[in-house]
Amino acid sequence: MNDRAALDLLVSQGPLTRTQIGELTGLSKPTASQLLARLAAAGLVRTTGNVTGRPGPSAQLYEINPAAAHVAALAVDQLGLTAAVADITGQVLGEERIDTTEVPADATDLTARLVARAVDGALAKAGLDRGQLHRAVIGTPGALDPQTGLLRYAPHLPGWQSRALREELADVLGVPLVIENDVNLAAVAEQHDGAAQDFDDFVLVWVDEGVGAAIVLDGRPLRGATGGAGEIGYMPLPGAPLARDGDRSAARPDAGGGFQRLVGTPSVIGLAHEYGAPEVRTAAEALARDDVRAEVARRLATGLAAVVAVVDPRLVVLSGEVPQAGGEALRTLVEDEFTGLALPRPEIRISDIAGNPILTGALRTALAEARDAVFDTA
Repeated sequence: MNDRAALDLLVSQGPLTRTQIGELTGLSKPTASQLLARLAAAGLVRTTGNVTGRPGPSAQLYEINPAAAHVAALAVDQLGLTAAVADITGQVLGEERIDTTEVPADATDLTARLVARAVDGALAKAGLDRGQLHRAVIGTPGALDPQTGLLRYAPHLPGWQSRALREELADVLGVPLVIENDVNLAAVAEQHDGAAQDFDDFVLVWVDEGVGAAIVLDGRPLRGATGGAGEIGYMPLPGAPLARDGDRSAARPDAGGGFQRLVGTPSVIGLAHEYGAPEVRTAAEALARDDVRAEVARRLATGLAAVVAVVDPRLVVLSGEVPQAGGEALRTLVEDEFTGLALPRPEIRISDIAGNPILTGALRTALAEARDAVFDTA
């Protein structure tokens, strides 16, 4: 327990002296010295210079040994997948992007090879190989059904429909693997690094090419009986056709029905065209128009009201291309739409995660698993 406490401190606070570790853990100097010697012998910590500018002998600093473990994180979308490799401190060492637009619908084997290719590319840029990898986490639209092993709510991802998907990908990578819903991983990023820090109950609403939500209660994501909790893109709302089970196109942004047909990126651009701006090609261009921004805010608030009525979260975080393009002006309009409603009024924030929040969340998850495995068994 003392070893793990010291390792967690070094992860969260960076290099520390023996005295600082003793003070923060309540251990005596001799015990702290023995602990550090033990962790150094196990290859988990190393010295990294001395504290300078203080009277008396300079104290030696200790830090987590970055080479103690390495993890891979992957974010999957309709156009391809991005892989990143990091050391156990969280430092990203290499990243690779693979295009998957030409993958046949039944090409599970090819999908596994493409995942391996992306990871190998990131490892090569990091100067590593698969033998140095400890864990991998993949963020993908949809969710694995715990009963069947099938990836549900993602028929638009060719090659990802095998019942043994997790086992096949774990075999090709040669490491323990987690497949997690992409929006749940974006929520992990917000909890640790973004707008939801210090919140145990919140909803992250992802509005992009696709639409979904992560519902976090008591610090844990709500998954549902089949892994489908938060699939609000399918949620029936006035003004949108229903998404039927037999309609495999329902998960595509430009087809199907439900909330996604009202607020997804293609619909926002289409709204600008309806309002007389056929030259608009991006969500940012569309949401620069006052009329489009006001209508999108009304639609977003309608969907959010349904979620808030059921979940009653303290915070709603808006993430994805549409909220980022609309910015604070869109957030304010959405918030204003709640005025006068007989509903709780959660705080509404725009995500402030830099880069890809799904990849960031996948890295956070992989690092937590690797640290548990490496720190607790050393």
